[in-house]
Amino acid sequence: MFSQNTEYQSLDASEVVFPPVASGLTEAEEEILSVVQGTPKQFYGRYQDCMKMYASAQSVAEYLSTHSQWFSRCAEPMKVQPLGENGYALVIGRFGSFGYEVEPKIGLELLPPDEGVWRIRTIPIPGYQAPGYDVDYRASLQLVEGTAEDAPLGVDQVTHVEWELDLIVYIHFPRFIQRLPKSLIQNTGDKLLNQIVRQVSRRLTRKVQEDFHNSLGIPFPANCKKKR
Repeated sequence: MFSQNTEYQSLDASEVVFPPVASGLTEAEEEILSVVQGTPKQFYGRYQDCMKMYASAQSVAEYLSTHSQWFSRCAEPMKVQPLGENGYALVIGRFGSFGYEVEPKIGLELLPPDEGVWRIRTIPIPGYQAPGYDVDYRASLQLVEGTAEDAPLGVDQVTHVEWELDLIVYIHFPRFIQRLPKSLIQNTGDKLLNQIVRQVSRRLTRKVQEDFHNSLGIPFPANCKKKR
């Protein structure tokens, strides 16, 4: 799943192409044309961390594999719509800067484990065309079992859900944003991407941990909550 500690880097800014003004169009139509025709800006983040679960790796694996029973509940307040057997459409929330806002909506597929590795990837949302942005989400998770000195009473096992995420976001900015310095756009976009991942992952990690331990009747240590 997710956690808030990240290892973050960004790609170099891509060249922004300013489309020519089309004669005979209104200002609003030219603005729409500039969004459609402009070369998208690319923002990239690589993240990695782990989520601690006080149970055996087998118990954690069984829980992860039954995501249809908990994913929508744990993802709140994000709006979630199931897509087939392993997919979900998520409305992440509203984010923006410089007076330009987007409400990211992405499709994610939680693939069955392959040799002990779970993968999550983006999938199309039927009938939905993202307005001015595109997301490439690729995550992998694996379980590492061990012993825990800080485990709740009666529990002597801990499983770390170690995960990595490569996230690329492409945004077609309106013309008034394209006129800003490229470095300012890149730095602001990088920070915003990091903010979104940190905010969503922190909340989702806590809810998944609590839901998992409650499902087994295992107290969830308070120090794990405060660590976030």
